[in-house]
Amino acid sequence: MIKIGLLPLYIALYDEKVPQLRARLEKFYETAAKKLENCGFEVLRSPFCRIEPEFKAAVASFEENGAKCVVTLHMAYSPSLESASVLSGTKLPIVVLDATDTFDFSPSQDPDAISYCHGIHGVMDMCSLLVKNGKRFAIAAGHLENFEVISRAAGFVKAAACAKSLCGSRTGSIGGAFFGMGDFAVTDEEMQKRFGVEIIRSSPQIIENFKKSVSENEIKAEKEADDAAFARFGNFSSETQTETLRDSLAVRKWAEAETLSAYSVNFMEIGGNTGLFHMPFIEACKAMAKKTGYAGEGDVLTAAFTGALLHGFPDTSFVEIFCPDWRGNTLFLSHMGEMNLRLAAKAPEIFEKEFTYGGPGAKNPVACSACFKSGQGVFVNVFRGKTDFKLLVSPVLMEEENEGESRFKGTVRGWMRPKRPVAEFLESLGRAGATHHSILVYGASPEQIRFFGELLNLEVVEI
Repeated sequence: MIKIGLLPLYIALYDEKVPQLRARLEKFYETAAKKLENCGFEVLRSPFCRIEPEFKAAVASFEENGAKCVVTLHMAYSPSLESASVLSGTKLPIVVLDATDTFDFSPSQDPDAISYCHGIHGVMDMCSLLVKNGKRFAIAAGHLENFEVISRAAGFVKAAACAKSLCGSRTGSIGGAFFGMGDFAVTDEEMQKRFGVEIIRSSPQIIENFKKSVSENEIKAEKEADDAAFARFGNFSSETQTETLRDSLAVRKWAEAETLSAYSVNFMEIGGNTGLFHMPFIEACKAMAKKTGYAGEGDVLTAAFTGALLHGFPDTSFVEIFCPDWRGNTLFLSHMGEMNLRLAAKAPEIFEKEFTYGGPGAKNPVACSACFKSGQGVFVNVFRGKTDFKLLVSPVLMEEENEGESRFKGTVRGWMRPKRPVAEFLESLGRAGATHHSILVYGASPEQIRFFGELLNLEVVEI
């Protein structure tokens, strides 16, 4: 659960001159806190803050108690110089909830309501100083009874938590990177220096040791769970399923032992070079469903970002644009056998996958596949510019699969409709310099993912 600090901004003058305002405004603060809790956050509360020492104490308490973000809420006008230096100085991201107590402020409203509803010019004062001080923040404005403003604020909080989770995370690599793929190529040193991500590399011996630790009971339990969750497609032997699960559970144990937030497997090295003889497609799918990031072909860059985004948006998956449907004006998303199972439109198929790649000893694995569910999403791509990395963000719509016509059973699949025509969208991707590995995020807006990128000091490209 993401912890947030809800900071109430107030003015000492009102406690001196009109102390009776407090009771109603404290109820308003508690209403906001409960609405944020209903979004799944743990909300750390604070007394009303009026002067700089009180702001320092509140923010220090949030930091010490593990908050991932500060959400500000102006109870009334609050002089910006009391809070701006504290808010600008904290490493915690700032989300401004610009809301007031009263919905209707038409000419029929009681003028006494002004005292309870004028925090918005305190927001303007504070935001002006935050901009001047170079502190990045997000803002969501609206009445608290309108779910949209709470939803938008919650999305910004999640994006902030995602950005915070990247630094200090660990991404695993099995088999290194696919030789010759230069677009996502990055060194371990770059990942550490630029993003604070440590790259953990496996070896055949490490994997072999974890395979030995996998018990027959663990394999049996996993097999029973798969048989219950997946729809069998075609024939495969119990031995093939057992050995696939042995390799898959070894990868899971390795990821858990190394406290990985994400990992990537280079399918070309499956066999003796990695200690895995069955490509763990099925485990990659389950890992993403459990909020561990993944990307194919040894792409630790995209894997790390997938893991970070999963931290706040569990309906996130590694994806790859495969083919354009010029006629239908959509793009076909697929990969060899990896997708977040949370995003399956219906029960995934389980089958034996023909595997002609890999190194010596590589065998056919049991894999699973499904169609991505329909709905709104954000297409995300992290890539290298001339001097630094960039983040591409684009709103998209995932289409339903026409099952009556589909011939793609046994294939990871999805049809994505960009806001622009497909040809124009592809041209924009090419001009930007996006890699061929991407991330699909449901349950987020482009502005929220933009905030994620800005907090990481990335130039954000929107299509």
